[in-house]
Amino acid sequence: MELSEIFWNASVEELKRGYIDKADSYKCLLCGEKVEKGIVYPYEGILYEAERFMRIHIEKTHQSVFEYLLGLDKKFTGLTDHQNHLLRLFYQGKTDTEVREETGIGSVSTIRHHRFALKEKERQAKTFLAMMELLKEKDKHAPAFVPPPKTAKMVDDRYNITQEEQEQIVKKYFLNGTEGQLKKFPLKEKQRLVVLSEIVKQLNRENTYNEAELNEILMSFYDDYALIRRYLIEYGFLDRKLDGSLYWLKK
Repeated sequence: MELSEIFWNASVEELKRGYIDKADSYKCLLCGEKVEKGIVYPYEGILYEAERFMRIHIEKTHQSVFEYLLGLDKKFTGLTDHQNHLLRLFYQGKTDTEVREETGIGSVSTIRHHRFALKEKERQAKTFLAMMELLKEKDKHAPAFVPPPKTAKMVDDRYNITQEEQEQIVKKYFLNGTEGQLKKFPLKEKQRLVVLSEIVKQLNRENTYNEAELNEILMSFYDDYALIRRYLIEYGFLDRKLDGSLYWLKK
């Protein structure tokens, strides 16, 4: 199961923690890091059991789950840039007066109004979540959608892909399986996304690749490896150094 799928299928409590508890390990929902149970891990001269070490990993690598979630695309959070900024300041423990001074918003009462509006959003979200959970029990005809990658730069109708559509696209373009050559590179964006999602599965999330190494891997899928590389970056699957010397999968 892909990291994005695990992330979107996690419960609210698991999302708040930032990791899931598996039979033999703890897995970070934010980057996929796995910490095995039954092992003691050293950090800055102190030994930690696995779950505590996972919490240290999240703090050290991601700052906090809250900061990570705020950094997601607004299509995922439903927040405006203004609300995002306010939440960040509230999380930092700022008083209403301090928030007013930092944002330049009219008055303290205006800040309190924004707090009230955010609480309203929370109530709406809880109600909607409950309705969707109840709907799952009754809606037998709902298609299974492929979860969008968390690193997507913009979530729109291109990501409206069912699992059935995904399987059809994979069969159409990967005639010899997803580790073989592409028949051709698709023109439609939805099909491109599916093809690119399959290609990145062959890259190691923990590795950093130089340009020659990446090109060699991509060439095994398609002769125009530069085209594939460009779209992997454009759609938010890959990140790179400014000079193009190193590439890695975005987490």
